[in-house]
Amino acid sequence: MSQLMIQELIDQLLLSSVWELIALLLALAYLLFAAHQRQWCWLAAGISCTIYAIIFWQARLYMEALLQVFYIVMAGYGWWQWQKSVIATEGPKRKFNWRWHALQWAWVIPAGTIIAILLDVYTDADAVWLDTYTTLFSLLATWLITQKAYETWWYWLVIDSVYVYLYWSKGFVATALLFVVYVILVVYAMYRWRADQQNQWVLENQ
Repeated sequence: MSQLMIQELIDQLLLSSVWELIALLLALAYLLFAAHQRQWCWLAAGISCTIYAIIFWQARLYMEALLQVFYIVMAGYGWWQWQKSVIATEGPKRKFNWRWHALQWAWVIPAGTIIAILLDVYTDADAVWLDTYTTLFSLLATWLITQKAYETWWYWLVIDSVYVYLYWSKGFVATALLFVVYVILVVYAMYRWRADQQNQWVLENQ
Protein backbone atom coordinates (compact mmCIF):
# COMPACT_ATOMS: atom_id res chain seq x y z
CA MET A 1 0.00 0.00 0.00
CA SER A 2 1.46 3.36 -1.04
CA GLN A 3 2.09 6.22 1.37
CA LEU A 4 -0.63 8.24 -0.41
CA MET A 5 -3.22 5.51 0.17
CA ILE A 6 -2.21 5.19 3.82
CA GLN A 7 -2.58 8.91 4.31
CA GLU A 8 -5.99 8.83 2.63
CA LEU A 9 -7.12 6.07 4.98
CA ILE A 10 -5.94 8.06 8.00
CA ASP A 11 -7.79 11.13 6.74
CA GLN A 12 -10.97 9.10 6.27
CA LEU A 13 -10.65 7.62 9.77
CA LEU A 14 -10.32 11.11 11.22
CA LEU A 15 -13.58 12.02 9.50
CA SER A 16 -15.37 9.09 11.17
CA SER A 17 -17.68 9.97 14.03
CA VAL A 18 -16.66 9.31 17.62
CA TRP A 19 -19.64 6.96 17.99
CA GLU A 20 -18.59 4.90 14.99
CA LEU A 21 -15.08 4.55 16.40
CA ILE A 22 -16.46 3.49 19.80
CA ALA A 23 -18.70 0.91 18.13
CA LEU A 24 -15.70 -0.28 16.11
CA LEU A 25 -13.55 -0.86 19.21
CA LEU A 26 -16.34 -2.69 21.01
CA ALA A 27 -16.98 -4.83 17.94
CA LEU A 28 -13.31 -5.81 17.90
CA ALA A 29 -13.51 -6.65 21.59
CA TYR A 30 -16.53 -8.84 20.86
CA LEU A 31 -14.72 -10.94 18.28
CA LEU A 32 -11.58 -11.32 20.38
CA PHE A 33 -13.61 -12.43 23.39
CA ALA A 34 -15.64 -14.79 21.17
CA ALA A 35 -12.48 -16.32 19.71
CA HIS A 36 -11.46 -17.23 23.27
CA GLN A 37 -15.02 -18.27 24.26
CA ARG A 38 -15.32 -15.52 26.88
CA GLN A 39 -18.84 -14.61 27.90
CA TRP A 40 -18.01 -10.89 27.98
CA CYS A 41 -18.16 -10.94 24.18
CA TRP A 42 -21.95 -10.61 24.43
CA LEU A 43 -21.82 -7.44 26.53
CA ALA A 44 -19.41 -5.79 24.08
CA ALA A 45 -21.64 -6.89 21.21
CA GLY A 46 -24.80 -5.47 22.78
CA ILE A 47 -23.35 -1.99 23.29
CA SER A 48 -21.63 -1.91 19.89
CA CYS A 49 -24.79 -2.99 18.07
CA THR A 50 -26.89 -0.35 19.81
CA ILE A 51 -24.61 2.34 18.40
CA TYR A 52 -24.49 0.79 14.94
CA ALA A 53 -28.30 0.45 14.80
CA ILE A 54 -28.60 4.22 15.07
CA ILE A 55 -25.93 5.17 12.55
CA PHE A 56 -27.06 2.59 9.96
CA TRP A 57 -30.66 3.78 10.17
CA GLN A 58 -29.48 7.33 9.58
CA ALA A 59 -27.58 6.05 6.50
CA ARG A 60 -30.77 4.39 5.15
CA LEU A 61 -29.30 0.89 5.51
CA TYR A 62 -32.54 -0.27 7.06
CA MET A 63 -31.89 -4.01 6.97
CA GLU A 64 -28.50 -3.46 8.57
CA ALA A 65 -30.12 -1.34 11.28
CA LEU A 66 -32.73 -4.03 11.95
CA LEU A 67 -29.95 -6.60 12.00
CA GLN A 68 -28.26 -4.67 14.80
CA VAL A 69 -31.51 -4.79 16.79
CA PHE A 70 -31.55 -8.55 16.30
CA TYR A 71 -27.92 -8.69 17.41
CA ILE A 72 -28.84 -6.86 20.62
CA VAL A 73 -31.49 -9.48 21.35
CA MET A 74 -29.09 -12.28 20.45
CA ALA A 75 -26.43 -10.76 22.69
CA GLY A 76 -28.80 -11.23 25.60
CA TYR A 77 -29.64 -14.75 24.45
CA GLY A 78 -25.98 -15.58 23.87
CA TRP A 79 -25.05 -14.35 27.35
CA TRP A 80 -27.77 -16.56 28.87
CA GLN A 81 -26.93 -19.53 26.63
CA TRP A 82 -23.18 -19.44 27.33
CA GLN A 83 -23.90 -19.07 31.04
CA LYS A 84 -25.85 -22.33 31.13
CA SER A 85 -23.75 -25.05 32.75
CA VAL A 86 -23.80 -27.39 29.73
CA ILE A 87 -22.86 -24.75 27.14
CA ALA A 88 -20.35 -23.06 29.45
CA THR A 89 -18.31 -26.26 29.82
CA GLU A 90 -18.86 -27.49 26.27
CA GLY A 91 -16.21 -26.88 23.64
CA PRO A 92 -17.05 -25.81 20.08
CA LYS A 93 -18.33 -28.59 17.82
CA ARG A 94 -19.44 -29.10 14.25
CA LYS A 95 -23.07 -29.60 15.23
CA PHE A 96 -24.98 -29.40 11.96
CA ASN A 97 -24.44 -31.45 8.80
CA TRP A 98 -24.62 -30.18 5.22
CA ARG A 99 -28.30 -31.18 4.92
CA TRP A 100 -29.20 -28.87 7.80
CA HIS A 101 -27.33 -25.98 6.16
CA ALA A 102 -28.91 -26.71 2.77
CA LEU A 103 -32.34 -26.54 4.42
CA GLN A 104 -31.52 -23.10 5.84
CA TRP A 105 -30.37 -21.85 2.44
CA ALA A 106 -33.62 -23.15 0.96
CA TRP A 107 -35.59 -20.53 2.89
CA VAL A 108 -32.95 -17.80 3.24
CA ILE A 109 -32.41 -17.32 -0.52
CA PRO A 110 -36.09 -16.94 -1.57
CA ALA A 111 -36.88 -14.90 1.54
CA GLY A 112 -33.98 -12.58 0.73
CA THR A 113 -35.18 -12.16 -2.85
CA ILE A 114 -38.68 -11.17 -1.71
CA ILE A 115 -37.40 -8.75 0.94
CA ALA A 116 -34.91 -7.11 -1.43
CA ILE A 117 -37.58 -6.57 -4.09
CA LEU A 118 -40.00 -5.08 -1.55
CA LEU A 119 -37.32 -2.76 -0.20
CA ASP A 120 -36.36 -1.67 -3.71
CA VAL A 121 -39.96 -0.93 -4.71
CA TYR A 122 -41.45 0.53 -1.54
CA THR A 123 -38.56 2.23 0.31
CA ASP A 124 -35.58 4.47 -0.37
CA ALA A 125 -33.21 1.79 0.95
CA ASP A 126 -29.79 1.60 -0.63
CA ALA A 127 -27.80 -1.50 -1.72
CA VAL A 128 -30.87 -3.66 -1.10
CA TRP A 129 -29.48 -6.98 -2.37
CA LEU A 130 -26.22 -6.94 -0.45
CA ASP A 131 -27.93 -5.38 2.54
CA THR A 132 -30.63 -8.07 2.64
CA TYR A 133 -28.53 -11.17 2.06
CA THR A 134 -25.76 -10.17 4.44
CA THR A 135 -28.46 -9.49 7.01
CA LEU A 136 -30.22 -12.84 6.65
CA PHE A 137 -27.05 -14.91 6.58
CA SER A 138 -25.75 -12.94 9.56
CA LEU A 139 -28.88 -13.97 11.48
CA LEU A 140 -28.09 -17.59 10.76
CA ALA A 141 -24.40 -17.23 11.64
CA THR A 142 -25.21 -15.41 14.88
CA TRP A 143 -27.55 -18.17 16.03
CA LEU A 144 -24.83 -20.71 15.23
CA ILE A 145 -22.31 -18.91 17.41
CA THR A 146 -24.72 -18.92 20.37
CA GLN A 147 -24.68 -22.71 20.00
CA LYS A 148 -20.88 -22.77 19.82
CA ALA A 149 -21.14 -24.39 16.39
CA TYR A 150 -17.78 -24.26 14.64
CA GLU A 151 -19.28 -23.77 11.17
CA THR A 152 -20.38 -20.26 12.13
CA TRP A 153 -16.89 -19.05 11.21
CA TRP A 154 -17.20 -20.23 7.60
CA TYR A 155 -20.28 -18.05 7.26
CA TRP A 156 -18.57 -15.07 8.87
CA LEU A 157 -15.54 -15.40 6.59
CA VAL A 158 -17.75 -14.78 3.55
CA ILE A 159 -20.14 -12.31 5.19
CA ASP A 160 -17.41 -10.08 6.59
CA SER A 161 -15.61 -10.00 3.25
CA VAL A 162 -18.80 -8.70 1.59
CA TYR A 163 -19.27 -6.15 4.38
CA VAL A 164 -15.86 -4.64 3.61
CA TYR A 165 -17.16 -3.60 0.19
CA LEU A 166 -20.62 -2.58 1.41
CA TYR A 167 -19.44 -0.27 4.18
CA TRP A 168 -16.62 1.20 2.13
CA SER A 169 -19.07 2.06 -0.65
CA LYS A 170 -21.32 3.81 1.92
CA GLY A 171 -18.48 5.91 3.29
CA PHE A 172 -18.09 4.08 6.62
CA VAL A 173 -14.34 3.77 6.17
CA ALA A 174 -13.58 2.98 9.81
CA THR A 175 -16.17 0.23 9.82
CA ALA A 176 -14.94 -1.14 6.49
CA LEU A 177 -11.43 -1.33 7.93
CA LEU A 178 -12.89 -3.01 11.00
CA PHE A 179 -14.25 -5.75 8.77
CA VAL A 180 -10.87 -6.20 7.12
CA VAL A 181 -9.56 -6.89 10.62
CA TYR A 182 -12.62 -9.07 11.22
CA VAL A 183 -11.71 -11.31 8.30
CA ILE A 184 -8.27 -11.80 9.83
CA LEU A 185 -9.74 -12.40 13.29
CA VAL A 186 -12.25 -14.89 11.89
CA VAL A 187 -9.34 -16.96 10.60
CA TYR A 188 -7.76 -16.66 14.05
CA ALA A 189 -11.03 -17.70 15.72
CA MET A 190 -11.23 -20.74 13.43
CA TYR A 191 -7.75 -21.73 14.56
CA ARG A 192 -8.59 -21.16 18.25
CA TRP A 193 -11.86 -23.09 18.14
CA ARG A 194 -10.23 -25.94 16.22
CA ALA A 195 -7.51 -26.14 18.88
CA ASP A 196 -10.18 -26.10 21.59
CA GLN A 197 -12.02 -28.90 19.79
CA GLN A 198 -8.90 -31.03 19.79
CA ASN A 199 -8.19 -30.30 23.46
CA GLN A 200 -11.78 -31.18 24.36
CA TRP A 201 -11.49 -34.44 22.45
CA VAL A 202 -8.28 -35.31 24.29
CA LEU A 203 -9.88 -34.62 27.67
CA GLU A 204 -12.97 -36.69 26.84
CA ASN A 205 -10.86 -39.65 25.74
CA GLN A 206 -8.36 -39.77 28.59
